[in-house]
Amino acid sequence: MRLDLRSLAARLRPVRKKARLFLESAALIRRAEPEPILLADAGGSRVLANILPDRDTLAERLGVRPDRFLPELEALLRRPARPKSTGKVYGEVEVPRRDWGRLPFLTYYRGDGGPYLTAGVWILKDPEFGVNASYHRLMMVSPQRGTVRVVENRGTDTALKHLGGKAEAAVCVSAPMHVLFAAALSPAPDVSELDLAARLGPVRLQRCKTVDLEVPADCEMVIEGRFTGEKGAEGPFVDITGTMDFVRQQPLFEVTRVACRKDPVHYTIVPGRADHKTLMGIPKELDIYREAGKVCRCLDVRITPGGASWLHAAVKIDKRRPEDGRRALEAAFRAHRSLKHCVVVDSDVDISDPAELEWALATRFQADTDTLLLKDQPASSLDPSARHVEGGKSRSAKLGLDATVKDAPLALFQKVAG
Repeated sequence: MRLDLRSLAARLRPVRKKARLFLESAALIRRAEPEPILLADAGGSRVLANILPDRDTLAERLGVRPDRFLPELEALLRRPARPKSTGKVYGEVEVPRRDWGRLPFLTYYRGDGGPYLTAGVWILKDPEFGVNASYHRLMMVSPQRGTVRVVENRGTDTALKHLGGKAEAAVCVSAPMHVLFAAALSPAPDVSELDLAARLGPVRLQRCKTVDLEVPADCEMVIEGRFTGEKGAEGPFVDITGTMDFVRQQPLFEVTRVACRKDPVHYTIVPGRADHKTLMGIPKELDIYREAGKVCRCLDVRITPGGASWLHAAVKIDKRRPEDGRRALEAAFRAHRSLKHCVVVDSDVDISDPAELEWALATRFQADTDTLLLKDQPASSLDPSARHVEGGKSRSAKLGLDATVKDAPLALFQKVAG
């Protein structure tokens, strides 16, 4: 299967209606969900969206079985593979500086701080850990400058600290499917997400012209530039919870070059909608699956939609020891630091079905003995109810529910009727 987004866009019937970048394009995308959509004229550009509406679609795009998603994905990511440098300079077309203000940065919701680039994969080089690829939203304040949401103590933030706040960067727009997914992962600091992408499919690299970085050749557009060491207001912005994230002082980014393929396809992620939830939530399933697998036999994990595909998880285990349920809960909170509530269930429960999870809680859980309560923990800044500190990690209580069978054969608790 071709992993570049141009091949995917070629299979779609374009929407010919002219759409404004301010609110109208995002509204068309929301109405089309979960079907993929290609806007032929969004502010004069081709805009692609809704390409990863759910877990099964992501599995298909990456070539793994949906019913074996996590174990097959884990096996792929262990393969030895590296990107290949071509030595060529990226870009069939140089976008003139006078046209940078016409790039399709959308305003998604009323109240947004400005037009945003939401689906860019950012490439930076940390002098200690090497190349990092990750997502950051970019709010444009002029055609040449924008403010970037950089989450504290993650890869880009660490690189900026090592470089005194000033760093070269390249923003890959409409990166190939496997690069989009790999950039959403959270490997160890010295593991490059581009190396992980190469284990999922071929990655050819080309050189940037104004910064000393390499980018995947199959991107539709690359924006080169530098973090200036200054900060500016970023936000407000509707995030994955569907609520408005607050305004912060964030690093400023200055554009130095824009290059692209001929007639580029611009992939966008509408905040709080399906693609956002798929790319943000599912990588955390893999993290929890790995960590829980160290302490028990973990069968599957879901970051659940009711928890905004970020704050809640369900973990299915093959329970073999009395303490396995609690150990799985502790592992889940270690693996996903933004996780707020988690439930662990036995192997006979369908964790993709909310009714099944509730049934397990109703029949296998006692609040006074099966609860794990963690107070004043590092938490998600996206949880409006958490305690937030400017420039620091948000804090919250966390709750784990062990809805596995205790001290009795599993057969006595299995559903016979219904």
